[in-house]
Amino acid sequence: MKYLFLGLAICLEVLGTSSLARSENFTRLWPSLLTVVAFTGCFYFFSHAIKEIPLGVAYAIWAGLGIVLTALVSVLFFKQKLDLPAILGIAIIIVGVLVINLFSKSATH
Repeated sequence: MKYLFLGLAICLEVLGTSSLARSENFTRLWPSLLTVVAFTGCFYFFSHAIKEIPLGVAYAIWAGLGIVLTALVSVLFFKQKLDLPAILGIAIIIVGVLVINLFSKSATH
């Protein structure tokens, strides 16, 4: 369940961030409400995930995958471009998340 909670937190963070981009500084009602609801759910599920996953590990996974998925959303849905340094940086983040999950004794599975 701990990784299900973390996955839900990540998905809701990406939804909240994407909605925030469309809220126009909280001047548009529905994107603004979706932002608040998504981030509330995000932190709710993240709080459950860190009951069993060490905080540093959970946060690294949450932040890293959130960055990667938000970048993908920006490319696919908002038609934003990523240059080579951005792509390389995102690749390094993915490698970092993999190293934590595959090799760290701090990550509990």
